[in-house]
Amino acid sequence: MGYCMQVTETLNEGLKRGYAITVTAAELDAKVVEKLSEAQPDIEMKGFRKGKVPMPLLRKQYGQRLLGEAMQESIDGAMSEHFETTGERPAMQPEVKMSNDDWKEGDDVKVEMSYEALPTIPELDLSVVSVEKLVAKADDASVDEALANLAETAQDFADREEGAKAEDGDQVTFDFLGKVDGEAFDGGSAEDYPLVLGSGSFIPGFEEQLVGVTAGEEKAVDVSFPEEYGAPNLAGKAATFDCKIKAVKKPVAAEIDDELAKKFGAEDIAALKSQISERLEAEYAGAARQVMKRSLLDSLDGLVSFDLPPSLVEAEAKQIAHQLYHEEHPDDHGHDHGEVEPSDEHKSLAVRRVRLGLLLAELGQQAKVEVSDAEMTQAIMSQARQYPGQERQFFDFVRQNQQMQQQLRAPIFEDKVIDHIVAQAQVTEKEVSKEELQKAVEALEDEA
Repeated sequence: MGYCMQVTETLNEGLKRGYAITVTAAELDAKVVEKLSEAQPDIEMKGFRKGKVPMPLLRKQYGQRLLGEAMQESIDGAMSEHFETTGERPAMQPEVKMSNDDWKEGDDVKVEMSYEALPTIPELDLSVVSVEKLVAKADDASVDEALANLAETAQDFADREEGAKAEDGDQVTFDFLGKVDGEAFDGGSAEDYPLVLGSGSFIPGFEEQLVGVTAGEEKAVDVSFPEEYGAPNLAGKAATFDCKIKAVKKPVAAEIDDELAKKFGAEDIAALKSQISERLEAEYAGAARQVMKRSLLDSLDGLVSFDLPPSLVEAEAKQIAHQLYHEEHPDDHGHDHGEVEPSDEHKSLAVRRVRLGLLLAELGQQAKVEVSDAEMTQAIMSQARQYPGQERQFFDFVRQNQQMQQQLRAPIFEDKVIDHIVAQAQVTEKEVSKEELQKAVEALEDEA
């Protein structure tokens, strides 16, 4: 076009950058004329044929609006060209403001742009990184313990000895007839009803009164329906249930045999043991990965050092302080608690997180690590399960929310970068017991 924007460096201190950008009045005017010329063939105006409206009239009608567009495009173009030429990437959105507040049409536009640049990450030879991987096997005792727990969940009930009193957890089989004001009511009676005492199946106060009954006994149970009870004709009313106890049974764990295995979808007990062993070892592998990941990040943190953008560290420290405040004050669900001032501990944790975050992002970019659509869909589906019945709304919410997408994408990206590093690092495996692995996990939680 023949006009050139002037970009002058005003600050270069650490990662802080400042630039003065001047867009000349002549360049702006040329842009406006160019936009008017492009639009002219399609514009109609009273008294003129389509495409024949004189330029002075077009400028009078549309000039002001196009001038604003031209200013924005020129400044955006200058910024894009600057980042392309320098190769720098801003840590956060650059701050841009006009420096000649008294600007009027016909003046040059003067703009100040400031930002913090992302640092240059030093090269890192991943083959020098060493990491220990804990390996725990599912021993017979762990499998047997898991089997016993399964048998307990599949419990049966067996008759107590004659005359034995019902205890909490027992199953009482009985007939009952409920009355309000001496009159039986709909839904208030049943025969041979099996009720596990302590299950909370009946209205409050009912099951407790059956503790101590024996088979063959008749007992009147006096209760009051809750005020918020579903049937309005019974809500808040006092009621008496005439109960006839037919059987008192104690809980017994199911036999650990092929029948139990079939209840849990396995062919026989050997197949069920094999499934349990696989599940336990998958759990151990997940826990071991968390321990290895922390150890790996500790190693990386000690291997690299570079300047960090202060704004990123400050934002991270504030987020850590805010998150910990809510963990310590679980009843405070709002965000009107005022500014939570980050402590020195929060700031040093923020420094570590930002340093490692930038390093992993750089290593991921170098390795061309990408999160696939299928991986994102799986992550969204996993989250959506927390909102039963509203999965579709959650999907739509995530699809329209860039920030939420980034929150879901970030941990997947990080895990894939960790896999990439581990594949090139020196990994030594160490066999440990379930208890030793548990201690290592607890140590992580204590440090967090």
